[in-house]
Amino acid sequence: MTTQPSKTLETFPNPHPAREYEVRFECPEFTCLCPKTGQPDFATFRIRYVPDALCVELKSLKLYLWSFRDEGHFHEAVTGRILEDLVAALAPRRLTVEGDFMVRGGIHTVVEVSHP
Repeated sequence: MTTQPSKTLETFPNPHPAREYEVRFECPEFTCLCPKTGQPDFATFRIRYVPDALCVELKSLKLYLWSFRDEGHFHEAVTGRILEDLVAALAPRRLTVEGDFMVRGGIHTVVEVSHP
């Protein structure tokens, strides 16, 4: 059985909803396409969140990030989209997404967005 990319973010109940704690993910294999040239853009995404009632399931997060591989996105747009989709799925107390993109044309880009 092969695994396919998916825009679905699955969740599970927070095992400690009364306790505030931070969850951190580092995703060093993110790839999307430059919307101008069609060439690949590579990035490390760092996601930090304080869950409320729900946590994100890791395999679904992996498949979600993989789903951008063949799509064209500006760095700012894809970082904001990932934040918005995670907020919609989790309704976290706090969430920060950082897209740290590899050097392209001599420019290193880091985009960070936060909720709230």
